[in-house]
Order: sequence, then C-alpha cells, then structure tokens
Amino acid sequence: MTSSGWSVLRLPDFRAFVVARIATVLALQMQTVAMGWFVYDLTKSAWALGLIGLAAFLPAPVLALITGQVADRFDRRKVIAAGYGVACLVSLGMVVLITFKINDMIPIFFLTMLQGAARAFYMPATQALLPGLLPRENLSGGLALSATTMQTGTVLGPALGGFVYVFGPDVVFSIGACAFALGALSMLSITARPSVVAREPITTAHLLGGIHYIKAHPVVLGAISLDLFAVLLGGATALLPMFAQDILNTGPEGLGILRAAPAVGAISMALILTQWPIRRHAGRLLFAGVGVFGLAMIGFGLSEHFLLSLLCLYVSGLADMISVNVRQSLVQGNTPDEMRGRVSAVTTVFIGASNELGEFESGLAAALLGPVLAVTLGGACTVLIALYWTRLFPALWQRDRLLNPQ
Repeated sequence: MTSSGWSVLRLPDFRAFVVARIATVLALQMQTVAMGWFVYDLTKSAWALGLIGLAAFLPAPVLALITGQVADRFDRRKVIAAGYGVACLVSLGMVVLITFKINDMIPIFFLTMLQGAARAFYMPATQALLPGLLPRENLSGGLALSATTMQTGTVLGPALGGFVYVFGPDVVFSIGACAFALGALSMLSITARPSVVAREPITTAHLLGGIHYIKAHPVVLGAISLDLFAVLLGGATALLPMFAQDILNTGPEGLGILRAAPAVGAISMALILTQWPIRRHAGRLLFAGVGVFGLAMIGFGLSEHFLLSLLCLYVSGLADMISVNVRQSLVQGNTPDEMRGRVSAVTTVFIGASNELGEFESGLAAALLGPVLAVTLGGACTVLIALYWTRLFPALWQRDRLLNPQ
C-alpha cells in the first residue's frame, strides 16, 4: 500500500462511493446556482437569498439528534440512498413549480427545507461510512482523494448550472433529479457489510453522545468551531448573484464561473494533499489556511474586476481545503465507529451553520451594509477569529499529527 491516497481507487466500494458523491455534489451545485439566480431574478432581494440559505440550514439542527441515531443504528448505505431519493423528488418538485409558473416563494422555501432535511440524514451517514471503506494507513490521503472527487462536482456543477440555465431553470433541476437517482443506485451497489452496532436503549446520554464526545476533545471542538465561524463570517456564496450582476456586470455564465472558482482552488489543493498527505504541523497548517481564506475574501469584496475576483475566490478554495482536510481527518479518523454517526450529525450542524446559515448572515449583512462592506468585514473577522482561536484552543494550535497512534 502506497503512502498516497490514489491506491484506494482499486477498491470497488470506494469507487462506487466516489461515483455517488460526484453525481450528487454535481446536482446540488448546479441547483444552487439555478436557485440563486432564479430567486434573485424573481425578487431582486438580498433578503430572499439569505432566507433560502436559512431554509436549507434549519432542518440540520432540528433533526441532529435523530439523524445521528439513524446513522449509527441502520445500514448507512440505505440511509444515504433514501436521502438521495428525497432530494430527487425535491428537484422534480422544482421542475413542476417552474413549468406551471408558480412563482410564490412559499413552496420554494418548503422544497428548500425538504432538501435540507434530506441532507441532514445523508450527510452524517456519508461521513460515518467513508472511513470504513478506507485502510487506516491511507485515511488522510484517501479523504483528500474523496475531497478531490467531491470538488470535481463542485467545479463542474456551478459552471454547468450557469450554462444550462440559459435553456431554463427547469432543465437544470431535471438534470439534478437524474443525478440524485444515479447517486442512490451507486450507493446501494456498495457491498461492504455495515458495521454491527449494538441496539442500545435510547437514553438521554446516548442521544447526546456526539455532543459529549466533541466537548471532551478540545482539538475536535476547536477544529469544527473554527471552521464554523470562518465560513459563517467570511463566506460570500449567497451574494455571488449580486456581485455578478451589479458589480462585475456578468450573466449566469459568469456566475457559474465565479461559483466554480473556489472549487478549482480546492481541487488543486486536494490533489496535492492526496499525493503528499499532511503528516506534521497539522494545527498550524489549519490556522494558516483559515487566515489566508479570510484575506482572500477581503480581496474579493474589494475587487471590481472579474479576473481579480476569480483569483481571490481560487485562493480562498486553496486555503479552505487545508482546513477541510485537517478537520475531517481529526474528526473521522479518531472517532470510534460505533458513535461516528452521532458525532458526524453534530459536525453536519456546524458545517450547515457555516454554509447555509452563513448565506443567511451574508444576505442580512448585505441588506444592511451593502455587499462590498459585508464581505470585506466578514473576511477581516475571519482573520481575527483565527488569531483568537490559537489562544482559546492551544492544543489545536500545537497539534502535530492528524491521527492518534492507537
């Protein structure tokens, strides 16, 4: 077994996992671009864009205790496939709304929340399933390779979403429905036997096991909370339609390219980390990545030139992938399998808060301050958070290796 993550591609189950991830991330990213453009074109409101992010986020914290239990008590492959199936139905629901020109925002918010509920179930199960498909000695490189494939969908999705949108948003959501269906079938083709989990009585301690585990491990708590505040404050995804139309003077194709730029940066870094996994100075690399991410977002907020904005978003993706790789390795690589679902459910809430709730925060800030000031202040706060976290979580700052020796 080589030291890089490439060797795990020989495993059929891992390949099936990769196909499912690419298809569903591709669908999600295409639909996110289409939804953002469709809603902003319909409402011309930053507030509406923020509410879409809030609707996508809310199911995760509400369902977190349930989704963690489901991921630890049932066949994770089937849980993921069922979540993809619901996401497929949501995509078809959007096709119906667009076809019959139902422009009321209420059903759009409802379908967005249903999509968020599906993700609340399949995301923890996906994170919990992956380490069981990878040899431990290849975990960090394999996670980077998984991130590479995921970011491939993230790169292609926004660009495809922007270009396909020219033919109508219903076409984008139709393709998304097919991609989610493919993901469900691929996940069901995995043959690895699920972990045998004792069906313990559901007590309060068992329900809160993921929260207690994270609280008891400051390195894990520091890593996921740092990622939470960095993306919550520094992200600008929800505002990209505003920047594309009002500042950079481009159309949906340009929006798709802007959405793809961070993913291009992320996949570049993920390829590097696949070949040369992080072995030392993990904590300091994590903080450096978050700091550079914040600086890149300041640059994006101040830019009025399309190419410079692309460069800033590309650098933000490079830096963010370092944070993602360190966080995933710390959480997934060191958590016992029997409680990995509950821990992943909690981290999913953190991730959702940083992404979807971050979109709500961005929309609110842009409505109050304007998009430029909202993004630049958010980037500055991200840098300050990274500096403060070095003192708040010194064990994370001093962390050398990703995996415990056990």
